[in-house]
Amino acid sequence: MKNKFSKLLIAGLAISTLVGVTPYIASASTGTVSTADNRISDARFRSMEIQGIDIAYREAGDPANPAIVLLHGFPTSSHMFRELIPQLADNYHVIAPDYPGFGASAMPSPGEFEYSFANFANVVNELLEKKSVDKYAMYLMDYGAPVGFRLFAKHPERVSGFIIQNGNAYDEGLEAFWDPIKAYWADPSSEHRENLRSSLLTIDATKWQWTHGIPDNKLELVSPDNWHHDQYLLDRPGNKDIQLEMFLSYGTNVTEYPRWQELFREYQPPALIVWGKGDYIFPASGAHPYERDLASVEKHIIDTGHFALETHLEFISTKIDAFMIRTAR
Repeated sequence: MKNKFSKLLIAGLAISTLVGVTPYIASASTGTVSTADNRISDARFRSMEIQGIDIAYREAGDPANPAIVLLHGFPTSSHMFRELIPQLADNYHVIAPDYPGFGASAMPSPGEFEYSFANFANVVNELLEKKSVDKYAMYLMDYGAPVGFRLFAKHPERVSGFIIQNGNAYDEGLEAFWDPIKAYWADPSSEHRENLRSSLLTIDATKWQWTHGIPDNKLELVSPDNWHHDQYLLDRPGNKDIQLEMFLSYGTNVTEYPRWQELFREYQPPALIVWGKGDYIFPASGAHPYERDLASVEKHIIDTGHFALETHLEFISTKIDAFMIRTAR
């Protein structure tokens, strides 16, 4: 058996030499590991204690490279960026946190933690400061937009640019979908609260968010894992009450729109807008007003729905890379 193994090994080395491939032989005595097992561009799943709770985040890439902070929407988490992160991590330092009550982050009750967009911005800001990330571009999607714009309002000098994907900062973008939520803002009664619980927090509603507005020939690109993953997290005891707190808090973002727009005009961060035109939640009417206040806007309205990365990953990642070369690198 030993002689047979030796012959096979010698034959393998000979073939490798003929085709110009240097063979890798692991050493049992030294425990040598291929450098491919230690790539800094691979995503790491980490957590950090902030405000007394564990905040989960995905991180990839060399911290010496320009930073991109990926801020997710509802009802998902950093999971929505699972395929984008590898596209960016070779050239950028990528950080994608899960907000409290989302993804793998801790889920204290509303009595134990302040669930608001202002506080989510505080959490992300503290995470970035603890990691010494003091200059970054931000990918803003859905809930990520108000979280990111609140970060911008805190430290406008830290933001190198915005990548805005179906995320709002203008009244024009709040159309019919928002009518029952606006009623909840005006009257946070149990009736309005339960109406939203039964209409927006079900598996049917979650699937609809992932699939609505996507052309029929693209629907098969969207994995059912997305809505089953999100609904599993929504169905955790107490989580729907957290989501209802966030629906109520969204109204506080609208009152901040004029301030954010003023900061856009003052600081003029460059923006890349990639917007799914079939999104009923944040329709394309919310994409265009950014050009009123920002001088440097590259805008693409694409034929997809709310979660544009599911169907246009390569297009969006390529546009991000070109944008980052112009603005941050």
